[in-house]
Amino acid sequence: MIDLSNTPVAEPLMESIESIEAFEKTALNTQFPFSDSYSLLQKSAERFGDDPALEFLLSGRRDETPQTITFRQLGQSITQTANLLHSLGVDENTAVSIVLPILPQSHPAIWGSQAAGIANPINPMLEAEHIAEIIEAAEAKVIICLAPSEHTDIWEKLMQVMHRLPLVHTIIAVTQPYFTHSEFTLPASVNAKLLNYNASIAEQVSDQLISGRQFAADQIAAYFHTGGTTGRPKIAQLTHGNMAFLGQLMQIYTAHMPRHTVLCGLPLFHIYGVIIQGIAAFSVGYTVLLLTPAGFRSMEGMKNFWHHIDRFKIRSFSTVPTVLMALANIPVGDADISSLTNINSGAAPLSPKFEHVFEKNFDVEVSNGYGMTETTALISRAPIEQPPGSVGMRLPYSQIRIAHLNEGTIVKDCELNESGVILVKGPQVFRGYKAQSDNTNAWIDGDWFNTGDLGYLDENGFLYLSGRAKDLIIRGGHNIDPVIIEDAIATHPSVASCIAVGLPDAYAGELPMAFVVLKPGEQLSAQALLSYAEEHISERAAIPKRIEIIPAMPLTAVGKVFRPALRQQITEIMLRELLSEHNVEAEVSSRLDKKSGLTMVIKLADSGKQQTVDELLTPYSFAVEFS
Repeated sequence: MIDLSNTPVAEPLMESIESIEAFEKTALNTQFPFSDSYSLLQKSAERFGDDPALEFLLSGRRDETPQTITFRQLGQSITQTANLLHSLGVDENTAVSIVLPILPQSHPAIWGSQAAGIANPINPMLEAEHIAEIIEAAEAKVIICLAPSEHTDIWEKLMQVMHRLPLVHTIIAVTQPYFTHSEFTLPASVNAKLLNYNASIAEQVSDQLISGRQFAADQIAAYFHTGGTTGRPKIAQLTHGNMAFLGQLMQIYTAHMPRHTVLCGLPLFHIYGVIIQGIAAFSVGYTVLLLTPAGFRSMEGMKNFWHHIDRFKIRSFSTVPTVLMALANIPVGDADISSLTNINSGAAPLSPKFEHVFEKNFDVEVSNGYGMTETTALISRAPIEQPPGSVGMRLPYSQIRIAHLNEGTIVKDCELNESGVILVKGPQVFRGYKAQSDNTNAWIDGDWFNTGDLGYLDENGFLYLSGRAKDLIIRGGHNIDPVIIEDAIATHPSVASCIAVGLPDAYAGELPMAFVVLKPGEQLSAQALLSYAEEHISERAAIPKRIEIIPAMPLTAVGKVFRPALRQQITEIMLRELLSEHNVEAEVSSRLDKKSGLTMVIKLADSGKQQTVDELLTPYSFAVEFS
């Protein structure tokens, strides 16, 4: 059983596959006695009492006094939130949608919603209609959202779509001094009760759940949206057992470290911010510094980033490659960042070359792990000694399987160092998607979750990613891993980033092409890059047929490159060129349709040429609509 003392152990635990196997000889429920998020967080409130759990910077200014919440206060706020929701009829089967930026109230809202019902954190930067679709898919009856604010349009977007959310009977608005309005009302058209979050939870008891709820590990704790930014929402169901497992596991991974402060700039609708820099950090007793409501998107916070590392003696933070690239160009100045020992990079592959340069310039270790929403943020975790290019080793009590698949069936299990589809199972794997139709291809050979990623295991148990199965470029039946192209072009000294996608082709189906962002001040032609690619890519079929130089990559709210936007962009370009070559005058646009995917919209100058265009586009797989 884990030692809950505050004295660090002499050496880090579980640094090899042998030590993981030895750890697993003790039963899971003996090592990790907590099976729900509420009990685990209340235990932290008891253990760490009046120590700071959260510190919050509203503006990110250098001299700003942080707002501090202790572990005791956090535990009380979670209980009060749960009791408020219970009084509103929320039970273990009721979803509460949470539409908030990074605020001190965000964590109590999330964990209190889990203690009463099911938390449904939503990206507040999504368009109004998409937010409504997620709330509908979750079947939420209560919304916790930001009060009207001059700094964001969250309130306005929700009011715009409330007419399509008849199940929602209560809106609980979170106010924050100097960020939101203090007085406001609902529009007359909105048929719901309005409560002030801060004032309402203050009226609730804080030392017990008035529901008397008894938790079980398999109860649903949260609905996380994981279906991109278009199409029908895909909702992943995470359990209390998932949450509690990750929280307690982090106590083992950090047992050799003294308690310290970590910085959080990741959004709290995203699995990593909620789990690794939420319940896991609180379980260990870390202080979490919340870097403004906008997180890493805050201009003021990022400008003063290294100053905050120095001021708060930050030991580690987690982020995505795009943020690291931005930080690489921010001078440290006179800040002392020697407290910073580790940065966790995830969500997207990090260039090994960039990683090496960053580590050298800032004297800090950058580690790469691997996980996703469906695995409660982690599948593998990097030990201190991590082979270059790997994403670490499996978690205890979990398994990773590499296999070749054919239409959802395992054709063969891969040998060591042989690439295949990554399958995983274990106590961190979710209970499935809320819509049964989304589970059709999610599970292989019983209870193995199909990640859709490609990778391989080495003889020491380390996992390496080799691509995303659905991102493969299929050229006449030849599967091309885009990483082969991206890694080669990224070695050019003028290239900041590169993403390869399939260029629609009438004969081959797809041809490889790449979008490239150049480093500031660099000038380089696409032809020069094509020549460079030809020299540096050994797989001839993977040599790109085209390169587009663009000012910036399209990103999701959590900093991942949004590949569908790039596929959309190159398809529009290709189609315009194709029509022009055949002397067809037309306006071309596109959209990502919920049913048919990428849909090209063509407005012909001469409608009499529609049949000609139809015949011209017959070999292509995308949908076409004439306007």
